Amino acid sequence: MSSTPFLPFSRPTIDEAAIAEVVACLRSGWLTTGPRVERFEAMLRDYFNAPHALTCTSATAGLLMALLSLDLQPGDEVITSPMTFAATLNTIVLAGGVPRLAEVERGTYNLDPERVAAAITPRTRAILPVHFAGLPVDCERLHELARARGLRVIEDVAHAIGAVYRGKKLGSFGDTQVFSFHPNKNITTGEGGCVVTRDEAMVKRIQLLRFHGIDKDAFPEQKQRGLPHYDIALAGHKFNMLDMQAALGIHQLPRLEAINQRRRELAQRYYAAFQGFPGLILPATPAYPHTHSWHLFAPLVNPEGARVTRDELMARLKQAQIGAGLHYQAAHLGSFYQKQFGYRRGDFPNAEFISDHVLSLPLFPDLAEADQDRVIAAVKRILAA
Repeated sequence: MSSTPFLPFSRPTIDEAAIAEVVACLRSGWLTTGPRVERFEAMLRDYFNAPHALTCTSATAGLLMALLSLDLQPGDEVITSPMTFAATLNTIVLAGGVPRLAEVERGTYNLDPERVAAAITPRTRAILPVHFAGLPVDCERLHELARARGLRVIEDVAHAIGAVYRGKKLGSFGDTQVFSFHPNKNITTGEGGCVVTRDEAMVKRIQLLRFHGIDKDAFPEQKQRGLPHYDIALAGHKFNMLDMQAALGIHQLPRLEAINQRRRELAQRYYAAFQGFPGLILPATPAYPHTHSWHLFAPLVNPEGARVTRDELMARLKQAQIGAGLHYQAAHLGSFYQKQFGYRRGDFPNAEFISDHVLSLPLFPDLAEADQDRVIAAVKRILAA
């Protein structure tokens, strides 16, 4: 057994103040949705300068509730990316829609706006872009396209809290955005997510969907008298965030800018180390003004310059006590999406090339530069061996 400690590809950054807040929450006797959730939601509204930030159990739950709010009918389509986690497509299906995929740019792994335009049909209801690895998609072009065609834009921003597009934070403009607070994301509440929107009807729908469909405002006269009457307005889910989770969030959010800055510094060290190295293809930088949040550093193993495959590299890194992630296998290659919607290998060559060659190298704020140097040396050694 190696004496070198295993280096994971991701690790949450939790400070003592957050730990103390969780302990205080446990001792308070109020564990479920309560004052800490209210405080965290207020902080999120301020951070995004948005009228509504609705917390929930996960970004998956947030995407599902946002899509359910569109009342998709059988055959209605939502355009999204094949280079994403299964949740993006799964929630479209669970909301009653059809995931219509569009090709991505090979350099950025983000949706190609021209391919999105070509994918629109009379059944299209919404566009669901994914800000891959923390790099903002070209929002301006997608929003213009949506306005011209009368479509909604529900953004999967699970990777990109704190990212900036043309001087504006993601979440501070547009239609609706869904964020993740999973442990491997830039900030965490253990599990959790939130929906940021400017649509009052969607807010009301999500408030019902995330807690059993219960409408406590249905009987205003009883509420005024302090009576606990309520209506079941629809068949809802159980997606409410806990105060125990929010206890982490209210200490994580103020640290987000410092966390993202450290991630950017580490990403630039990777760029400097691998620039010109034939074994890797580094992620491209788009020309439009933006600030990357660097949830992932996900280069491609260059099939023309490396002596081993991506899978061999990951296995050899594991032997060297270094973790790496696979983000992601192209979603249209999953058996469900092939059987249900007829997708096949060859439909999206850029997404498939990325899927076959991508890996995520260790990247988190507490990553020591000496450990990062160990990763860099190992990758170069293995790919050139």
